[in-house]
Amino acid sequence: MAATNTNSQIDPNSGFCSETNIFHSLRPSITLPPPSQPLSVTQFAFSLLHSNITNISETPFLINTGNGHRVTFSEFLHQTKSLAFSLQEQYSLSKGDVAFILSHNSLQIPSLYFSLLSLGIIIATANPDGSISELTHQIQLSRYTIAFATSQTSHKLPPKLRTVMIDSPEFSSLLNSNISISIENRSSAIGVVINQSDVAAILFSSGTTGRNKGVLLTHRNFIAVMASHNATYPFRDHIQVVSMATRALFGVFGLTSLMRAVIMGETLLFLETFELEATLEAVDKYKVTCIPVSPSFIVALVKSDLTNYHLSSLRTLICGGAPLGHKVSDNFREKFTNIGIINGYGLTETTSAGAVKICPQLGSVGGLRLSAILEAKIIDPVTGETLSPGQRGELWLRGPTVMKGYVGDEKATAEALDSNGWLKTGDLCYFDFDGFLFILDRLKEMIKCNGYQVVPAELEHLLLSNSDIVDAAVVQYPDEDAGQIPMAFVVGPYKKIQRVAFIDFIPKSVTGKILRRKLVNYALFDTVTEL
Repeated sequence: MAATNTNSQIDPNSGFCSETNIFHSLRPSITLPPPSQPLSVTQFAFSLLHSNITNISETPFLINTGNGHRVTFSEFLHQTKSLAFSLQEQYSLSKGDVAFILSHNSLQIPSLYFSLLSLGIIIATANPDGSISELTHQIQLSRYTIAFATSQTSHKLPPKLRTVMIDSPEFSSLLNSNISISIENRSSAIGVVINQSDVAAILFSSGTTGRNKGVLLTHRNFIAVMASHNATYPFRDHIQVVSMATRALFGVFGLTSLMRAVIMGETLLFLETFELEATLEAVDKYKVTCIPVSPSFIVALVKSDLTNYHLSSLRTLICGGAPLGHKVSDNFREKFTNIGIINGYGLTETTSAGAVKICPQLGSVGGLRLSAILEAKIIDPVTGETLSPGQRGELWLRGPTVMKGYVGDEKATAEALDSNGWLKTGDLCYFDFDGFLFILDRLKEMIKCNGYQVVPAELEHLLLSNSDIVDAAVVQYPDEDAGQIPMAFVVGPYKKIQRVAFIDFIPKSVTGKILRRKLVNYALFDTVTEL
């Protein structure tokens, strides 16, 4: 955890220490297990689950809204225990092996993840919609022992790769075998000691500015995130929280949301489609409490006619993946006075932890608040100078959620992590004098126009303030006089910046980040409709 703020040089308003030039969190500190204590993700998660809910046998955990299939928490615990036993016994899997997992969201995935993690097996999760070349690269990086796939995804795997089909009757029997050994005691029973420093997962970064990398996350990384969720959980009023698996469980946002659902005893819905109407129908039918969403979902919600849906159960949207503009946030609060927004910033490299803003009311001011388990610096990207409040630079983060490194890429690891454990995020940010963090954009995506630094996200927020524009993205475009000019891709009626292209949709990663490099290539080499 981040150091306790006892230094007299720390400004109580901004959290900035004038002696070290480090920004400290202004949130209450969070207690973590001692780093030396042997502890797995599964053990820690299940211990919190048992302390947070009492009616495990009847509380629904997973619901497939398409076919109505349900799994209670009691069944989930049994399935995890059963699968861990079966995988160790029948497939001779052991600590340190890598399981490559290629599947869309399903009711089997949570038990698969937690069973593998309970055995010290590293889960390498990949996008099932990825290209063959992308997946081949990821498989080579992860140095797999076994793969888990479905009848829809297995054709993308190498034919010689030992593969278990998770939608098969055989896998179902592994989940539901009749065993009595306790999962909490299983690791010690078979002689497996899992240290918090052991690698738990390889998650592949979004690759918005280049080929994606395999991010090594430890059991300690996930334990710190779960401890943070447990300490700051907003629903403590004895309601049964119903959430949605709207984000892919192979990504860090979806995976940590799953872990939050486990430790807090939430009911998690799996939808066949996340189109706006289908999502709102599920909210109405299942009395959904909170939904993890992207900013584009909030924009669509603000601009939609909702007369056919009853949304009184919905209390919170958890927004991540990209910055949420103030205008969009205010428009949302004007339309939905009883629904709050938790706007979060995080990276795969920080196990999704970073900073959070809670927007309970219209006109909420300020930016994000740094997580209690992190410290931050703002660094001038040109001079390397450490900056003070109000100055823009690259955000560096340090704390127990920061990754171990990139698998098979020592050069990239050295470039991202310095010798003191600071992660260079690549994001242009600043802290104001009240300790609020503002995320402006990716440094590599800045537009250099006539000697000025233009932030694409600021222009996108301006475009989205127009009620007729459904979605928008701004990229750099070469210009002989200015060097670069902003070019906007717009979904909806024409609104000119300096160059505009009309397209059917904005390409985004699974985490909701705009894939600007694809748009740049589209602008330079493809035929687009322009004005």
